[in-house]
Amino acid sequence: MAHSIMEPRDDMEFESHEAAYSFYKEYARCMGFGTAKLSSRRSRASKEFIDAKFSCIRYGNKQQSDDAINPRPSPKIGCKASMHVKRGKNGKWFVYSFVKEHNHELLPAQVHFFRSHRDADPVKSDRLRKRKNLALVSKLCNAYQSFDSLENYMRNPHDKGRRLVLETGDAQMLLEHLMQMQEENPQFFYAVDLNEEHRLRNVFWVDAKGMEDYAKFGDVVCIDTTCYANKYKIPLVLFVGVNRHVQPTLFGCALIADDTVFTFVWLIQTWFVAMGERAPQVILSDQNNALKAAVAEISPGTRHCFCLWHILDKIPRQLEYLSLWHDAFMVKFNKCIFRSWTEAEFEKRWRKLLDRFNLREVEWVQLLYHNRMHWVPTFIRDISFVGLSTTSRAESVNSWFDKYVHEETSLREFIEKYKVILEDRYEEEAKADFDAWHETPELKSPSPFEKQMSLVYTHEIFKKFQVEVLGAAACHLKKENEDERAATYVVKDFEENQNYLVEWSESKSSIYCSCRSFEYKGYLCRHAIVVLQMSGCFSIPSRYILQRWTNAALSRHAIGEKLEEVPSKVRRYNDLCRRAIILGQEGSISQESYNIALHAIKEAMKQCANVNNLVESETQPIGLSVVTVSEPDEVNQSQEQSKNQAADSRASTRSKAPRKSDLGKEKAASENHSGKNGKGLSEGRSENTHNMVPTIFHNLAPAQFHGVASMHLHENQLPQ
Repeated sequence: MAHSIMEPRDDMEFESHEAAYSFYKEYARCMGFGTAKLSSRRSRASKEFIDAKFSCIRYGNKQQSDDAINPRPSPKIGCKASMHVKRGKNGKWFVYSFVKEHNHELLPAQVHFFRSHRDADPVKSDRLRKRKNLALVSKLCNAYQSFDSLENYMRNPHDKGRRLVLETGDAQMLLEHLMQMQEENPQFFYAVDLNEEHRLRNVFWVDAKGMEDYAKFGDVVCIDTTCYANKYKIPLVLFVGVNRHVQPTLFGCALIADDTVFTFVWLIQTWFVAMGERAPQVILSDQNNALKAAVAEISPGTRHCFCLWHILDKIPRQLEYLSLWHDAFMVKFNKCIFRSWTEAEFEKRWRKLLDRFNLREVEWVQLLYHNRMHWVPTFIRDISFVGLSTTSRAESVNSWFDKYVHEETSLREFIEKYKVILEDRYEEEAKADFDAWHETPELKSPSPFEKQMSLVYTHEIFKKFQVEVLGAAACHLKKENEDERAATYVVKDFEENQNYLVEWSESKSSIYCSCRSFEYKGYLCRHAIVVLQMSGCFSIPSRYILQRWTNAALSRHAIGEKLEEVPSKVRRYNDLCRRAIILGQEGSISQESYNIALHAIKEAMKQCANVNNLVESETQPIGLSVVTVSEPDEVNQSQEQSKNQAADSRASTRSKAPRKSDLGKEKAASENHSGKNGKGLSEGRSENTHNMVPTIFHNLAPAQFHGVASMHLHENQLPQ
């Protein structure tokens, strides 16, 4: 694109300074940088414009007073790139001076994120760009791991006639959509479950990007059954996580016929298969006994917890007769749940709550107490929820789906919106990545904690952490007791008018606050920060820096080996990512440039591996023995190599998947098999699970859907 428009020259003329700016802006769009009108000047006599200067948005240096209350991020880093135009005697405008060189990388692929280019050709480019991004991310995903065929694990003797209730034609439309998605990307995964009458009962699908995200951000997963529980027109179940920018990411979708334990066992087992049978650390869901039993059966090592907002949302309906005393009840309930620092304190307050409001015989309240280990903060203080467990639906990441699906949304409408949903997700993530690379967050205090994490956290997490750093000024601490194990402090939070208990062990570098911010949000609270500061510790301990919240979240290697190395490692990682984008664009223009880039990548990978192995063998801190590379070509070479390694990895992974010719043979074999027994079950699909689709949909001719298999569960195939 950089060659599709001419560079500014001295012999160019323009009708007006606006026309000159339009030319410079188009030139900037092709080159990959944002623009701004730097200055302009009018004639004192005629009052007409006679002089104007346009520049790169990174032109000049940031100027801001030290007492700024709310400083804004600034992209200015001293770039000199600009175009100066003047009006000649003939009324035409000419290029007076032009500075081409930038002191930063240009980003043609992300240029639409710059403010000056956001409105450029919106109708033509916006949707095409989103689709291009969708296709691009999908191609970068890893292939599936092979697994054995799943057979019948458990069958409800009473569910023979249960099936997914669909409108006429929806079954065929759904299948065609899933097949089309897989045709566009063979790594798209979907599977169906048929009842004994060979009618569709459950269906699950996930795109390749969802599987890729799960590998990095699948530590905590929320299974959202809101649509089914609230009797929406489509019984939709969502598997939702959160990425490094605190944005929701979709790990899978399903339509279910019922909410029995048998359905959830099939659903979770199928989801596990799609995710390479890697179990999450925590699963969050509604208070559903069937789902609880299914999670315990399929993944006993996963902690299953209930979302707080689900429980709080049910209180008005379950305890409707308490409506006159609702406010008084909620005050006592919240105190019991959120202000009980010990299990004994919770038990005492819970009994008083039951007696005061006469709740001992209420079945739902009894069930809440029975399941207290799954939702009461006091009993789950060792679990990290990374912001997925909140006290209201509006605060949860699940709420992003509400703008796409409501009670009257039909399956056909949802299928039409599905690609738009994915495109919007990828666009928002790409925008957040762009901002992280392009802008440095502003510091609002002299705190060493704020400075430390500004170089590590993503923008969104840093903003949240920054609030805690500033809030530490409103906290006062008092030491309660101290022994050789730990010191205990009571921290008074004047903003919340509440006391919190903080335990700090200097020998173990461990800290715990009764507000449980780290457990629920994944970063330390103001109460812990003020204790660290007063204890003489001026950096966040590495165990409290979750890699999933850092700019290096997608790195294959952990960043927390040496805390002092974290900022520099993140900076190096970000720089290589930026340069990888440019290399990919240049190297893909021709076969010759591709070969050059590929060769450079391989050589750089060998050199980096040798240096890293040498460093590890000498047990020296990471980065001290690494050769410093400052020349652009050398840095590009290192970056090219990492990109090539990823390409080689994808190629080797895809080589394990069946070739299209093999799939064709399997399809033919499945057709023959279907003709013999009438069920159409494929025997040869164990290594290609995303082709598991039903042979027979109700009201549809079996011949239309040959070569596909229903999916059942086997007791011996449960993930360990």
